[in-house]
Amino acid sequence: MIKKFIVSALTISALHTATAQTLEKMQWFNEPEKWKIENNVLTMNVTPQSDYWRISHYGFTVDDAPFYYTTYGGEFEAKVKLTGAYKARFDQMGLMLRTDHENYIKTGVEFVDGKFNVSTVVTHHTSDWSVTTLDKVPPFIWIKVVRRLDAVEIFYSLDDKTYIMTRNAPLKDNHPVMVGLMAASPDGKGFEAKFESFKVTHLPDQRRLEWLKKNGG
Repeated sequence: MIKKFIVSALTISALHTATAQTLEKMQWFNEPEKWKIENNVLTMNVTPQSDYWRISHYGFTVDDAPFYYTTYGGEFEAKVKLTGAYKARFDQMGLMLRTDHENYIKTGVEFVDGKFNVSTVVTHHTSDWSVTTLDKVPPFIWIKVVRRLDAVEIFYSLDDKTYIMTRNAPLKDNHPVMVGLMAASPDGKGFEAKFESFKVTHLPDQRRLEWLKKNGG
């Protein structure tokens, strides 16, 4: 009976935290010169020639793009609606999960050679890069990440209803993570990036639920 109550309490707790993140309570890493929050929407002028990348392929490390974040432990889902006035090659915006300067995942939109890409960079000491090119340039896009145990599932959507998975990537388990809104303009002079409906939802701990199930919960 107690175990059933615990499971119910965890579920209720997750539902209660499924609300929009209050942007005013978050903090900057590499604050851009110009930004504003109105009606819980963050708009920023992305810092020119800024990015996140470590070593591989290009042989350099940069860690200087705007990142507006909060810190979460445990398992969670985060999502956001992205609208960008992309101009230059590699202009990008999206979500970032970060434990430190050598371990992070950034995922969202990246504008490359006139193409609109759903892009993910996974960095564990060195960076990799994967892209899914879309046929058309939509007016906006939704990005969602789900942190479960030692992995992060990454999705995109054009309507916040049907989500398409693009990647499953490793991220250190049982460790607090910075999660928030990132934009970069590695080759360009910056652009306007708008983040709407940013939401983080706590999820019940998967190992605990499985333990309760096996032990008569």
